[in-house]
Amino acid sequence: MQITKLTPNFEVKDVIETVAYYESLLGFKLVMCVPESQDGIEQSFAEDKSYVYAMMQKDNVEIFFQRSDSFREDVVFAQGLPIGASVSFYMDVKGIKEFHQKMKEKSLQITDLKTAWYGMHEFYLKDLNGYILGFAEKAG
Repeated sequence: MQITKLTPNFEVKDVIETVAYYESLLGFKLVMCVPESQDGIEQSFAEDKSYVYAMMQKDNVEIFFQRSDSFREDVVFAQGLPIGASVSFYMDVKGIKEFHQKMKEKSLQITDLKTAWYGMHEFYLKDLNGYILGFAEKAG
C-alpha cells in the first residue's frame, strides 16, 4: 500500500458559515460544494440552497467540510461524539510572526507565538467548530 495524500474532513454545523470563516480569516478558497439535494457538484454557493459538503484549498493544503448529519451518516464511528477535535492540524507557513499578529488583531481564540524546543515558531488557533489548527515556521 502507498499513501499519497492526507486530507482532513471536518464535521461542521454549517458548511456555508465555515467556508466564510476559512476564506476571510485564513485565505482558503472554495473549490467545490455539494447541495443538500446531493444531485451534483457546484463551484459556488447558491443563495436558495443548503449545503452538506465543501472542499477548500490554500496553496498545497486541502480541507473538506461536511455537515453533521451527512458526516455521521457516512462516518458511523462519529455517531455520539461531539464536534471538535482532540487532535491538532499542524501546517507549515511562511511569515508566521505577521500571520500571528493578523489573527491576534481579529480577537480569535489563539495561543501566544512561541519557539518550541524542536526549533519551530508556532501558535494554535481554535476555529468556530472547535477544531485546533497549528501554524509553524522553522526558527531562524
